[in-house]
Amino acid sequence: MMKAKNKILTVAFSIGLIALLHSCASIPKRAKAVKNFDVDEYLGTWYEIARFDSRFERDLDNVSAQYSLNENGNVIVLNSGYNHNKQEWKKADGLAKFRGDKNVAKLKVSFFGPFYSGYNVVALDKNYQYALVAGKNLKYLWILSRTKNVPKEVKTNYLEIAEGIGYDTSKLIWVKHDRNDNPFLNEK
Repeated sequence: MMKAKNKILTVAFSIGLIALLHSCASIPKRAKAVKNFDVDEYLGTWYEIARFDSRFERDLDNVSAQYSLNENGNVIVLNSGYNHNKQEWKKADGLAKFRGDKNVAKLKVSFFGPFYSGYNVVALDKNYQYALVAGKNLKYLWILSRTKNVPKEVKTNYLEIAEGIGYDTSKLIWVKHDRNDNPFLNEK
């Protein structure tokens, strides 16, 4: 009886360890995070231009993200968007931490307590106006801009980069930005 119990515990522990190690894979294999990253330049408001569908953002348009630093040097995240089905604004507060060197745009972000997921800036223009962000795997991708649209050449370039990483960019949702009444935008 005791041996069977130990086997069950060993198997359960092994499964848990495998799941934990797998969840630590926080960037797609062919993706490379931006180096010489300046978090201070990245702070402020970004508009979500395109994304892959996820249950966290389902039915949202007019999506924005605001980043600021807390006293520990971690990034405070405020995401907000308009749920067009429920006709109401939604927001999610999170925290992002660097997963190593703060000059490399490899972070982990959490909106749900101790559970973190990859947030990796894999393309960024020199003026910090446009960003391509890869999640922990090929199910998460965002194109961000400081304005509510991006020039065609930036869009084309970022789609090529994403496809080179392995993303199926035909699955991107192009986010509508037709409202100017976000009550959370620029909230301090």
